[in-house]
Amino acid sequence: MSAYTLIGTDGMPYESERPGRLGGYRTSRSYGRLDCPSALRAIAGGGYVAQRVFFADELTAISAGYRPCAVCLPQGYQAWRRSPRE
Repeated sequence: MSAYTLIGTDGMPYESERPGRLGGYRTSRSYGRLDCPSALRAIAGGGYVAQRVFFADELTAISAGYRPCAVCLPQGYQAWRRSPRE
């Protein structure tokens, strides 16, 4: 029985028996670690939760069109900023 809903490479939700390893924020299309200080502050303040999504891994998050978090993944974020985008 599936207990978790994750986002796939196509950006669509799917059921998984395993929890996601990364969390994301649908509004900004960003992803990061589950222990990200910025995300935890937003959750504690009562926001963010309705737009939160989860990914199995980083490749899936990137394929779904999400970018790295500037707070918890600063190197990935800087690389994303330097990369050409459509």
